[in-house]
Amino acid sequence: MTIKIVVADDHKLFRQGLIGLMRAHDDIVEVIGEASTGQEAIRLAHQLRPDVILMDIQMPDGNGLKALREIRQQVPEVAVVMLTASELDEHLYEAIRLGAAGYLLKDLDATELFDLLGGVTRQEVAMTRAMASRLLKIMANGGGYETGSPTELTERETEVLQLLAQGASNPQIAEELVITVNTVKSHISHILAKLQLENRTQAAAYAVQKGMVSTE
Repeated sequence: MTIKIVVADDHKLFRQGLIGLMRAHDDIVEVIGEASTGQEAIRLAHQLRPDVILMDIQMPDGNGLKALREIRQQVPEVAVVMLTASELDEHLYEAIRLGAAGYLLKDLDATELFDLLGGVTRQEVAMTRAMASRLLKIMANGGGYETGSPTELTERETEVLQLLAQGASNPQIAEELVITVNTVKSHISHILAKLQLENRTQAAAYAVQKGMVSTE
């Protein structure tokens, strides 16, 4: 099944180039819309209900982070992945705090982009190892969320959270704990609900912040 994508970027040449690249890989992704502003992205999220919106941060008519916040509030089933040139820690932290399903830089290799987008449909995070490591260090150095307590988690949920924070995929967690992938998904849903978090990136950052795993 192809991933339905909306591309939101105010730079027309970049947007058209990315769409052209994706249309050359139509067995993986299907571009169903494009936007040049944050408000257009919000409208298309409602109208088209894509699987993923790839969104720049710096855009007119409300930046990408503002649009991300509104989409997550209004159309939470639509995953938003930030695709940006910004390497600022505050942009990375704010995007994940607002519930982004990933944070990618525009110098990303095309093959890695498609691999990471495929992971989003499996509730995995679209983020390179380098960017994930940076996020975890931000969290360990004082970033944080107003969340529930880790004491609310069961022993098995704690094990799942620790493996998730170490970068394990759902199949890897299932293999390590000798449970099914569906059981892993169920545990993750319970973890997010108990800790009042939106996605597994926030959960991983939470685990580091609470000292449940190392940032190394």
